[in-house]
Amino acid sequence: MERVWVPNLTSPVIWPCQAVKNQIMKIFTTQEIREIDQYTIDNDGVSSVELIERVAEGVACEITSRWTPRKPTAIFAGPGNNGADALAVARLLAEQGFRPEVFLFNIGGNKLSLDCAKMRNLLRETPGVDLIEVVSNFSLPDLTSSHLVIDGLFGSGLHRPLSGGFVSLVQYINESMATVVAIDIPSGLYGEWNPEAINRNIIHANLTLAVQAPKLSFFISDYADIVGEWKVLDIELSPEKIRSISPQYHLVEKADVRRMLRRRPDICSKADFGSTIIYAGSYGMMGAAVLATRGALRSGVGKTTIYSPRCGFNILQSTVPEALFSEDRDDLVISEIAPSHRFSSIAIGPGIGTQDATVKALEDFLAGTTAPVILDADALNCIAARPSMLSTIPILSILTPHAGEFDRLFGTQVSAEARLRKAIEVARYYNIFIILKGHYTALVRPDGKVYFNSSGCSAMATPGCGDVLTGILASVSAQGYSPEYAAIISVFVHGLAGEMAAERHGQYGVTAGDIADNVGRAIKEIMTKSK
Repeated sequence: MERVWVPNLTSPVIWPCQAVKNQIMKIFTTQEIREIDQYTIDNDGVSSVELIERVAEGVACEITSRWTPRKPTAIFAGPGNNGADALAVARLLAEQGFRPEVFLFNIGGNKLSLDCAKMRNLLRETPGVDLIEVVSNFSLPDLTSSHLVIDGLFGSGLHRPLSGGFVSLVQYINESMATVVAIDIPSGLYGEWNPEAINRNIIHANLTLAVQAPKLSFFISDYADIVGEWKVLDIELSPEKIRSISPQYHLVEKADVRRMLRRRPDICSKADFGSTIIYAGSYGMMGAAVLATRGALRSGVGKTTIYSPRCGFNILQSTVPEALFSEDRDDLVISEIAPSHRFSSIAIGPGIGTQDATVKALEDFLAGTTAPVILDADALNCIAARPSMLSTIPILSILTPHAGEFDRLFGTQVSAEARLRKAIEVARYYNIFIILKGHYTALVRPDGKVYFNSSGCSAMATPGCGDVLTGILASVSAQGYSPEYAAIISVFVHGLAGEMAAERHGQYGVTAGDIADNVGRAIKEIMTKSK
């Protein structure tokens, strides 16, 4: 029987207030954006042509800030409103001294939307523009790597894969190695799910200028090479309508985390900031325990206890003397998970291995506890070895798998998109939070909402990085934050600490220890408002 998610109202779990939720950047679906757009036209006294002009002004401004009119420019416009945007951009660029070559696809004639036809007529009256309206046969233009291509063929309203001549055109543009700017979304890519996507049949943009909000597909690593760099153009769609929509997807930024973090009172003691116990380490894997402990200590918890086999005593006492050490009866592995007293948070996994004794200890612990726990690394591998444990994970627990760990737990996924969709399904089914680690790490809530993280960099692709995150999660959770807040804060702090480490050591030189060392600085940076 499916387990339906219900917040545990007897526990100190506090969900974010609506005011905070509304301030986090919303990622709207194509249908939601269409509703906001239409509401703006119907209620705010704004015409569809004016909205097109706003888009064009934003795109033209971005282009003129990056390239000079000497840049050879080709603009490809489709028959709908994405094409209308592109035609308006062509007019504005011509007024700035560019001499764009414009290709408007009106196959068969009389296929243009009303607004696209209006933009075409205005462009015809603009000097300095070479407008070619394609109604039947089409000769490919001579594109080179020095060209700037503006893609306005098909926007987010596309409902089926590109076909016929458009596939050939897209492949030609991609093969030309020209610099491509996509208006709203690269042609051929859907705003949400793309399970049947063929990458070579989709425009590969260097820069995507999203209208009003980013698209869900921007945050899925399968499409990173298609979207390229992306920026949002605010065209001032109805704030009232935007506020009224509660989307499934969000993007977490620094200001959002600043609102969540509580400032410490001047008069306080370590007893005010909770206690955590981290089950970590095994013979040959004590580094994971050290890194998790360092992450916890740098993120503000009142007291940290590290539970490891006896072989870890000297290592942990010498490397993280600020933490308490609690030893297992076994010399080499953790064979028992039974906290001696009540801790504010419990984290299990970094470096514990998957020995039979450890798997059994985790199984017994999960069967006998109801409080949320943090499960990472080898804890997840232990569960994968004995899948029946999935049904005993306490609700509102936090799991932090990378792609490989996720697939071992829930079955092999063919793509990052499939993995995210599966995470939404299993988080709802098991009533748990899943932190799906990646470039845009995704926090998947039990109700299906997803929060993508905006901090972090490629320097964090280094061993032990996830162990530091586990320590931060344990620490922040112990300080009384709800599981959702703890996850959002911890993931962002972790990513920002990685960015700070990369500033000092470069993209190649960052170690997990460098990330741990910068956790406190990252929290300070978040809580300091920019002037």
